[in-house]
Amino acid sequence: MASRFQAVALVASPSYPNSIAWSDDNFIAVASAHLVTILNPAVPYGPRGLIRVPTCEPYPIGCVNREDLFTNCMLPAALSRDRRPCVRSISWSPIGMAPNYGCLLAVCTVEGRVKIYRPPFCDFSAEWVEVVDISDRLYDYLAKINFGELDNTPSEFSHGHPIIQGCADERPKSCANDLPNSGTLKQYKRRKVNVTTYKIKDSETFQTQLSNPINRGSTTAGSDQKNKIDRRRTTKVLGNCTLPLITAEKYASRCAMLSSLVIAWSPVLWLPSKICSAPENDSSNGFSILAVGGKSGKISVWRINVPQYYSIEHSRVPTTVTFIGLLQAHNSWVTTISLALLGSKSNPQVLLASGSSDGSVRIWIGKGEELLEPSGANNAAFSLLKEVVSVNCIPISVLSLAVPVQTMHKMLLAVGKGSGSFEVTGLAWAFDGCCLYSCGQENYVRAWVLHGSALCEVSIPSNTPGLRSSNDLPNVFVSCLGVAVSPGNIALAMVRNVDGDSLDPMYEGRLQKAVVEFLWIGGQQKDILSPSSSDFTSEAFLGFSANELNYWESDILWYLTKYENLENPLVVWDIVAALLAFKQSAPKYVDRILVKWLSVTFLGSYTGLSIGEVLACIPENFSKITSRQLHLLNIICRRVMLSDVEAEEINCKVNLGGSAAAKAEHLTLWLELLFSSEQELRERLVGFSLATLINRLSDSTTTFSRPGFWYPVGVKQMELWIALNHDRVRDQLKVLASEVRKHERRLQSSEYGVEEQCIYCSEPVTFDSPEVTHCHCSNNTDETVQIYQMARCAVSMQVCPAIPLWFCKCCCRRASKLPPETLFTLPGYPLDFKSLTKSSVKEIPTKPFCPFCGIPLQRLQPDFLLSPSPV
Repeated sequence: MASRFQAVALVASPSYPNSIAWSDDNFIAVASAHLVTILNPAVPYGPRGLIRVPTCEPYPIGCVNREDLFTNCMLPAALSRDRRPCVRSISWSPIGMAPNYGCLLAVCTVEGRVKIYRPPFCDFSAEWVEVVDISDRLYDYLAKINFGELDNTPSEFSHGHPIIQGCADERPKSCANDLPNSGTLKQYKRRKVNVTTYKIKDSETFQTQLSNPINRGSTTAGSDQKNKIDRRRTTKVLGNCTLPLITAEKYASRCAMLSSLVIAWSPVLWLPSKICSAPENDSSNGFSILAVGGKSGKISVWRINVPQYYSIEHSRVPTTVTFIGLLQAHNSWVTTISLALLGSKSNPQVLLASGSSDGSVRIWIGKGEELLEPSGANNAAFSLLKEVVSVNCIPISVLSLAVPVQTMHKMLLAVGKGSGSFEVTGLAWAFDGCCLYSCGQENYVRAWVLHGSALCEVSIPSNTPGLRSSNDLPNVFVSCLGVAVSPGNIALAMVRNVDGDSLDPMYEGRLQKAVVEFLWIGGQQKDILSPSSSDFTSEAFLGFSANELNYWESDILWYLTKYENLENPLVVWDIVAALLAFKQSAPKYVDRILVKWLSVTFLGSYTGLSIGEVLACIPENFSKITSRQLHLLNIICRRVMLSDVEAEEINCKVNLGGSAAAKAEHLTLWLELLFSSEQELRERLVGFSLATLINRLSDSTTTFSRPGFWYPVGVKQMELWIALNHDRVRDQLKVLASEVRKHERRLQSSEYGVEEQCIYCSEPVTFDSPEVTHCHCSNNTDETVQIYQMARCAVSMQVCPAIPLWFCKCCCRRASKLPPETLFTLPGYPLDFKSLTKSSVKEIPTKPFCPFCGIPLQRLQPDFLLSPSPV
């Protein structure tokens, strides 16, 4: 078994497959009993996030006769005695779905309830915040279409009598008198519930309601919260009130339709503007699909739009959720779902793989434009592509679907089943479909290499760089209930239940019910016939073989190249952590890897130059380098090579001469390289801002931007920065600054003519640095002088106001304004900024990324609260 490099204990045990999930923004969620625990793998012993699963009341779907309670279809409900809440399935959304550009987390419970949660980025709480209740919306839809029971007439409901929405701990006496021979199934008899009543005037009105299913448009989280409050409001029931009397078969069918078992998100689909021309509720043309499988064999399909804009000041950014339809995927329980994207940007398609308790596996396909409109209860815009496995006696436990980037014309589907008393409980593809990791109840994690059309088992790397001690945690386990791979595919996490008999029941047994273990998989063998490479044959060290070192090198280089693709968010914690671990014991090995990457990326080829020669040659080619490559370079400089130097010292260029880390000659070269790279990025930002302003001033139809779109601010500060760096900036920036000064009279009414002031004493401040400014505030009472240091916005270079600010975890800069999306897509230094901005659309969307590091920005949290670590 491979050695874990870190591990953390959980206070509750997971019970279902796929109990662990790794998000795109580097969070780990673990479903254990009635809790969902959210961890940061960078600080696993640090703060945690939490979701408590409450006990929910059953939906008011009707009454059945007492003599029908023990018919075959009613036995599962009548004999159920497990009233403890428990999490059954969890799934992370793609990054960028939360109001703060984070990930949303969907949670499904054993009661069949599905809810979506967001991180508490502005709530100063460890508990995650509910965004929308999917089950409530599904119930509302099914109730309006009468659960699809076409043979049912509205007369089944009592005319003129209210329908009880909720099951009380005791039925009202009037209800008992009306239906003396009927009984209401109540799972939670001791729990009181709020009751809301709805009046149905006549059958004609009710039939009209049934003919108009909900969500032909879309709703937002705000309206959903209002509906939830209305649904929970207590209303005293007076007079006669009854639930509809239905047959046992209908009751069982309705229960199955409302009982969800598994959830899964799709990657984000970005549709062209001509297809998605009028987004609803000011939402963007990007969306993700949430698929929810249930006991009825149906999958409810939901569309969740990407927010139009992002904010860290409040949570009022709307989340648009639209019900697309129901897909009859199987004739038995849907036990697992996996989604992936197929096709080009102009014609994206969604692949949906579903597995059932009857042993069948099917793949469905849906076109992007068809997912924009609700399709009702028939097909949910999906059509059957292929039945992979027909009905048999072995239930499906997990699925993992992947579409390799290098071969977009094919898909990879891994199917996990049960075998006797054991079943496969976790599957995860890695390395673009080259490797598959699996785990099961037999308590093992296995690695498989795809060789042709067969999977061959290989060993997981046993050597671990930077091994950390975890002797205080148990090492005796009884089952493994899920595996997850990090965003960079360098690390793997798994959750395992602890053998309680081996622990002291008074101490460890109470707090160590399960353990999340982390393994390095960067040195994973990916070709069973790979020959030995001679690069490190004579330099094997720390127990690593030459092949393992070559695997590590190829994996890191491959993923650094992968992150040059703009579609992959810059969340590189695992790569940075692995490089730091190797740097502690083998710095020359890290230098060799980085020299190869720098040579190929910035110089065009690997020429065998020394690291000093490479670092000296790179700045000459910066004008030809993409912004994404510069961002990667800055991350490597700061977080790997200059990790011992404080970020603020680097930003302000203070105390660098006396820093022990900066005394080495090659580290000085890294510092100079970082300064040159950030100078290049700042010139691009300033040039794009000034050119955009000039073009907009010449266009009389231009208006100020709305939320989510960019408008150049801080023009005065940019002019001052150009003047301070007159000898270093390119001539194009000087020309743009002179053109802006020609419009000085028009700009006097805007922020251009406003003198900057101290946020503490309102005294004017000078511009002497793009990073910080100082104010010598005097106290009139005792004539003392206090020096305040204020941060400047990383985007506009203006003094940051006293409001919550965006924060970069890499360079520790702050921003009050977000940069334009165009800055991150530049293929190099533009030859003509004015031509570039003229060809751009009038409304340029913003991106919550650091303009110097490219990683997602976030709100700075106190040390006792959970926050993500992109690096």
